[in-house]
Amino acid sequence: MTDPIDYRDTVFLPKTDFPMKAGLPQKEPGILARWQEQDFYANLRNRRRGREKFILHDGPPYANGDMHIGHALNHILKDMVVRTQTLLGKDAPYVPGWDCHGLPIEWKVEEQYRKKKLNKDEVPAVEFRAECRAYAQHWVDTQREQLKRLGINADWDNPYLTMDFQAEATIVSELLKFAESGQLYRGAKPVMWSPVEKTALAEAEVEYEDITSTQIDVAFEIVESPIAELVGANAVIWTTTPWTIPVNQAIAYGPDVEYVLWADSVSQAQWVGDGQAMPNASVRYLLIAEPLLLQFLDRQQTIGEGRPSSAGLEWYGDPVQSFKWRGKGSDLAGTMVRHPMHELGGFFEKPRPMLAGDFVTTDSGTGLVHMAPDHGEDDFDLCKANGIEPVFAVEGDGKYRADWLWLGGDGSVINPKFNAPDGPICAALHDAGGLLAASADYKHSYPHSWRSKAKVIYRCTPQWFVPMDKARADGTLREKAMTAISETRWVPEKGQNRITAMVEGRPDWVLSRQRAWGVPITLFVDRKSGQYLCDAGVNARIIAGIRENGVDGWSDERAQAYLGSEYALADYERVTDILDVWFDSGCTHAFVLESGRWPDLQWPADLYLEGSDQHRGWFQSSLLQSCGTQGRAPYNAVLTHGFTMDQKGMKMSKSLGNTINPLDLMRDSGADILRLWALTVDFTEDHRIGKEILQGVSDQYRKLRNTFRYLLGALDGFSDAEKVAVADMPELERYMLHLLADMDAKLKVAVNDFDFNTYVRLLTEFCNEDLSAFFFDIRKDCLYCDAPTDPKRMAYRTVLDILFHALVRYAAPVLVFTSEEVWQTRFPDEDSVHFSDWPEVDAGWVDKILAVKWVDIRGTRMLANELIEPMRRNKEIGSSLEVEYNYPGDPGEIDLAEIFIVSAVHHGRETGAVKTTNHKCGRCWRHLPEVLDDGALCGRCADVVGG
Repeated sequence: MTDPIDYRDTVFLPKTDFPMKAGLPQKEPGILARWQEQDFYANLRNRRRGREKFILHDGPPYANGDMHIGHALNHILKDMVVRTQTLLGKDAPYVPGWDCHGLPIEWKVEEQYRKKKLNKDEVPAVEFRAECRAYAQHWVDTQREQLKRLGINADWDNPYLTMDFQAEATIVSELLKFAESGQLYRGAKPVMWSPVEKTALAEAEVEYEDITSTQIDVAFEIVESPIAELVGANAVIWTTTPWTIPVNQAIAYGPDVEYVLWADSVSQAQWVGDGQAMPNASVRYLLIAEPLLLQFLDRQQTIGEGRPSSAGLEWYGDPVQSFKWRGKGSDLAGTMVRHPMHELGGFFEKPRPMLAGDFVTTDSGTGLVHMAPDHGEDDFDLCKANGIEPVFAVEGDGKYRADWLWLGGDGSVINPKFNAPDGPICAALHDAGGLLAASADYKHSYPHSWRSKAKVIYRCTPQWFVPMDKARADGTLREKAMTAISETRWVPEKGQNRITAMVEGRPDWVLSRQRAWGVPITLFVDRKSGQYLCDAGVNARIIAGIRENGVDGWSDERAQAYLGSEYALADYERVTDILDVWFDSGCTHAFVLESGRWPDLQWPADLYLEGSDQHRGWFQSSLLQSCGTQGRAPYNAVLTHGFTMDQKGMKMSKSLGNTINPLDLMRDSGADILRLWALTVDFTEDHRIGKEILQGVSDQYRKLRNTFRYLLGALDGFSDAEKVAVADMPELERYMLHLLADMDAKLKVAVNDFDFNTYVRLLTEFCNEDLSAFFFDIRKDCLYCDAPTDPKRMAYRTVLDILFHALVRYAAPVLVFTSEEVWQTRFPDEDSVHFSDWPEVDAGWVDKILAVKWVDIRGTRMLANELIEPMRRNKEIGSSLEVEYNYPGDPGEIDLAEIFIVSAVHHGRETGAVKTTNHKCGRCWRHLPEVLDDGALCGRCADVVGG
């Protein structure tokens, strides 16, 4: 018996050197190095010059640590935007930047000082700022290399830094525009203040955490009132900030709230065995909101001297019978109280007025709110309206002034022990007979500094503000900002509601900070009038001085030179505060897009892209700054992303050990895996990352890589001479071109909508479902076994060539390294794929009638596979080529046996599948009637082999 002939050498198998194993961690650095040698960014700019521009303005991250997963996601998204816009043929430059001033960097330098047991306040300011500058530059350089590794294409050799002298001069110039237009004032208002960092904070620098605080009820004796019954009684206030009681100046009531004067016969009683009160127990009358009386009585049990711990409200009997007076809050006008510490004299001796406050509610407390204008916005506004000024009793470090009559020099006020029921405040109030209840059990949300994590307070200090509601010819700043918001495209749309609510209700912008590392508020204030100097010549000299010397140029030594001969320094105070760092970054559009240093850029930006937290941060500060100087937003559209959580949806934390380090991920798996993850999640919402999720991404990547590998192998030796006109192609090839054109249009919509999740999904589904599982599967027989000159094979390879040019370009913004590897494998002597424009896909390829027909065929193919698969599982057959399929319909000219990959399809029969009795071709392995014996050749294969 003769051995069967081996026909393997006659089969046209795909040939390529492109490996299935990616080896991205090893290959990607080499590709990066090649791009750097080619000066890729500058080369691309030259090729795109003169085209329609698309400007994405980079929001500056802080230069104070290694890149984390949030940085990676953010920059991958930005790179995707820029690359897709470039692919569309636009000139889309990308200038990266860093925020180099402010508390985050200053705090890090101070940490280094503390480790060395040094005091920052004892170091010359110039020396300290130099260390901050060096620290920031170190992390700029570090982060730059880390971001390059992600494949981010940017002007890395020429980034913008807010600490560049030119940038600092521009920030000063923008500030002085506000000053010259009257949009700046100095006033004393309560602002968020960090006693730890000793500076005012912006809302964007504050985060809220749940804490448990001490709550106290305090009695203020009524000494004067138009209601006779109230005189000698006590107004009861409730607070969770005992430390503000030493600064109390008034009590607020709700005009429409119902109040009662309740006879409390137990609050001051002395107790004897079994909770029995002494017969001569005194009665104290307490003024309180009626809806809150029972809540107060419940709290009051916490301080009864000897009172039974098990006593409930029923212990008090019927409170209604104890009401001596009932009335509306408005009846309380003209009532005066005295501070429980009035015996100290001085500030505490003066009676306090009771004032009507619309903000008073009966949600909690007593319905009476103690007013400390130094430490609350409502307090300040109400007291100011009634001629009561703040007293500035609490210093920047959270301690009371040394000369303050009560607790002078003590603190810090944010210390829980200082505020505790057994702490000095409560102890003094108790001894004075004013403490009615105290307990350390009140749970609520409280603001903390996002940097130091310490509690912040409201503290009234002289600060510089930008007014939101000052009337000007072109409208108030708030009005202009609201108009600009409505004229901006927000993606997702809910971002508009978010920032609208924030701007609608925000207070005046606090610009000043009491720190050292930042751009100075370069103003001279007249010592007599209190007005800042507004002189164009002086301002020009200041700007020139900062441009030459940076922030160190604002100094006592240079002050008279700035003032010139027209003004005497002795008549002016040189302001030493620095600017809110959000004003710095809010000005970046001015010194980056308008300065001319980056001539490829233009103002306004087409897009700002940052995390959703920047609605209260950079988006808003940029909006307000630009509206204040230019009358509109510095951007046309804003795109936001959510935050990255761990695989279980929990916030990442080093203490929980659930963080994902992008540097480790790139080292182990490659940047393209990280990029694919970032562009497959729904980044507009909070999203997840973890080992299992990344494994899924790796599987997705492997399938895409396999698609490219197949295309490269199948196109081996392809040339233009082989191309077939679309009109001459078989239906299947024309159907695939229809699908390509349909996807092409959807991808363009996804790019326009910044819907990258959909972009990647369309691409991967097309590769996996339409190509690998369908088109490639059907046509592998044609590719392997048809003659090279066969029209069908030539048409197939023509479509593969079209697909290759389209798919590698579509994938280029996503898989920047892999797409380059694929492109260079096929075209080693050509330019980078990233210089290419969007693929030329003929919209005329769309054929909806043909598509409907083939959707039906694909459905029938799926049904056939469902019938064949059990035969394979039961080992009745080895492959579908051994099956004959019965099909009830009439496919016309379509060879369903080829589409279904079976031996034969019999038309007009009831649906079913049986094993064929036909013999197997020794070359193509199809079972055909013309094959006389297993291993013999079918007619087609005989012709090809015989040549």
